[in-house]
Amino acid sequence: MEGRLLLKNCAVFRADGRVRTGMAVVVEENVIRRVAPDTQVPVLPGDWEVACRGRLVAPGLVDCHSHMVNGQLLPATGYFLLMPQRERLERSLRVARLLSNEDVEALTRFAAARALRDGVSMVVEHLSCLDVAGGLSAQARAAQDVGLRMVTSHATHSLDGAPQAETWLDANADFTRRHREHPLVRGAIGFHASFTCDHALLTRVSRLSRELDAPTVFHLAESEDDLATTYSRHGQRVVPRLDALGLLGPRAIAGYARALDSAEASRLNDSGTFVALAPRDARTLERGVDPLEAVVSRVQLLGLGTGGHGTPQDELNAAMEGVLRISRAGRLPDVDGTLAHLLINGPAELCTRLFDLPSGNVEEGSIADLVVYDSVPPADPETGYSPHLLGQMARSPVSWTIVNGRVCVREGQLLGHDYVELARAATDALHRVWTRARLGS
Repeated sequence: MEGRLLLKNCAVFRADGRVRTGMAVVVEENVIRRVAPDTQVPVLPGDWEVACRGRLVAPGLVDCHSHMVNGQLLPATGYFLLMPQRERLERSLRVARLLSNEDVEALTRFAAARALRDGVSMVVEHLSCLDVAGGLSAQARAAQDVGLRMVTSHATHSLDGAPQAETWLDANADFTRRHREHPLVRGAIGFHASFTCDHALLTRVSRLSRELDAPTVFHLAESEDDLATTYSRHGQRVVPRLDALGLLGPRAIAGYARALDSAEASRLNDSGTFVALAPRDARTLERGVDPLEAVVSRVQLLGLGTGGHGTPQDELNAAMEGVLRISRAGRLPDVDGTLAHLLINGPAELCTRLFDLPSGNVEEGSIADLVVYDSVPPADPETGYSPHLLGQMARSPVSWTIVNGRVCVREGQLLGHDYVELARAATDALHRVWTRARLGS
């Protein structure tokens, strides 16, 4: 975009629950250049002026662990969720093998558009498909076209044999090498989970991550089945096993973390591993499992992920229930601060790690990933405190979404694409895959 993007007369979000009203935000290229009182920032020739009219401007949301494509293949119906975990996995992998690159691109494009309309500016994606090179490239094309920031990887596993796993991992590593410096799409080295991967595969994942200085994306202690299978085969629980293989640390993005004890949570914190929680997902997928209890009071690097179902706002509401329960038991004193960390501060740290630019704040020098909400927040005139600001965001429609300085959504409408046509293309892709899978038989 040429010239400046100028957000006029807005209320600027702060994660501590306060807002600054009557402000202007100046975006040049991909960076916030100025945040100042509205009267001090005149409109210059060539500016793209956005009349916010007091609406809330906040950092873009981050979906810290998603299955943008595979989450659409097998929606979270009651029938599917009541299957045993192993049966769900086998069914998911069988259908994922039937994806063509055309299907991956159409499904990613629609999921990216939907995320942008929900105020999500960045997604950490975990793809499962047969043609890894083609699938990851298709995802990169779709994300760049629609404008979503993405880190993508393949959920490689050993269930189809070592040669197939090596082929998948090589393709994933090649994609990561080619996208090391891309401004919008980066690669990560992915594997599915401890219980689906043998030692040789995980050893190579660890080595490639170090050699490429690339993040790893995986499911951590995904279920009791993960825990039991890992222990029976390797004589270790999941966290000690992955730690011994060098797979925990500042490069690691661990999804779910559903079956942990307090010592393992502390071990994750000490290693600097980022943990992406999906509290809404946990309540539906695994009976009696709630990762919040062990994790939120012991791990500093946390964020919310959707797992490919729902929105970060849905996950925030589910997290609030769990955090309140823990707090009422006297084990977590700051409910609002914990929720702000899960939705804003932790994901901002992840984005900064991955793209080397300050994020998560509407401040000068931060990356221009921003959302304008259709909400005019009330605030105490003396302190600027706005009660339940996160709740206001979760309930408010998204008006504008800006990613890397590019306007992707304007007054609720996706720019450059017909949202309904993207939905139709995704539906056509699902029909093709489901026909191949003969799901009705």
